[in-house]
Amino acid sequence: TDRKKLHTAPVGQVFRLRPFHVLIATGGGYAGYRKYEDYKLEQLEKRGLEVPVKLASEWEVALYKSVPTRLLSRAWGRLNQVELPTWLRKPVYSLYIWTFGVNMKEAAVEDLHHYRNLSEFFRRKLKPQARPVCCLHSVISPSDGKILNFGQIKNCEVEQVKGVTYSLESFLGPRICTEELPFSQAPTGNSFQQQLVTKEGNELYHCVIYLAPGDYHCFHSPTDWRVSHRRHFPGSLMSVNPGVARWIKELFCHNERVVLTGDWKHGFFSLTAVGATNVGSIRIYFDQDLHTNSPRYSKGSYNDFSFVSNNNKEGIPMRKGEHLGEFNLGSTIVLIFEAPKDFKFHLKAGQKIRFGEALGSL
Repeated sequence: TDRKKLHTAPVGQVFRLRPFHVLIATGGGYAGYRKYEDYKLEQLEKRGLEVPVKLASEWEVALYKSVPTRLLSRAWGRLNQVELPTWLRKPVYSLYIWTFGVNMKEAAVEDLHHYRNLSEFFRRKLKPQARPVCCLHSVISPSDGKILNFGQIKNCEVEQVKGVTYSLESFLGPRICTEELPFSQAPTGNSFQQQLVTKEGNELYHCVIYLAPGDYHCFHSPTDWRVSHRRHFPGSLMSVNPGVARWIKELFCHNERVVLTGDWKHGFFSLTAVGATNVGSIRIYFDQDLHTNSPRYSKGSYNDFSFVSNNNKEGIPMRKGEHLGEFNLGSTIVLIFEAPKDFKFHLKAGQKIRFGEALGSL
């Protein structure tokens, strides 16, 4: 009778699961499952075996899009801008370097204490001689990365990876009809693809480059061309790694992206920077009015801006290799351009490529 009574909560209260805990457990388990599936696909690719195409169902895509990736990416962006104490910088950056295989010997500043926050480290510049620009080929790689797909566009469909396509018109948006744009003089065809081709006998080509988190995050002009127009699609911010690109059809059409269109010596030319999870920031150096992953823009819309004006009839001239923009983390660059039928790519699907190396030529 002198012993203290042991007060215990009912078993139901101890094991009661809250919605937040269920969401974390389910989301974590599903993310782990997707990582395991990606690992199996990588092993098949290394063996040279055909990777089976297994597309996500509508409910899986809807579930993924319901995740507040835009809000999370904005939070991640603010976290990246927090200045780290000097003593903490080397351990944090060294862990990132080890995880993603970053080659700091190419960085303009190798001293890790120089980078005040993660954002500065992600956007580090390279030594001038680290990426020589190929002068022998007409189109070079605008960035470091992995070649997901390339080739000629057929039937208004573009391959994001082998066997998985997206609509050309959905990706670029409605054709720009402004009379000032050089490629708007193309003869009207029966399809969206034909309307983009400005010269008889030419074809449309595409190339998709995936930037991993450890890659150099700036991108450059892939050729000599003029940028006439910018179209910004707010969209979602789903992951764009090769495993997800193989899983979700029209992934690039769902995600936020900035489409730069203009012309080069062979006609229509475009470069699109596609955003992804934790890549809410896409910056174009000559476009100060562009604000990506902003809450003022809603999904499903787009906004246009023309660089052609009364004072500047030619738009923004870009030289091959010139700095064009940057991501705040890894993402994807999509090139869609017009060229003669004898244009040839010097690539292999899945190969690693660096900024300045040849993509193709006539």
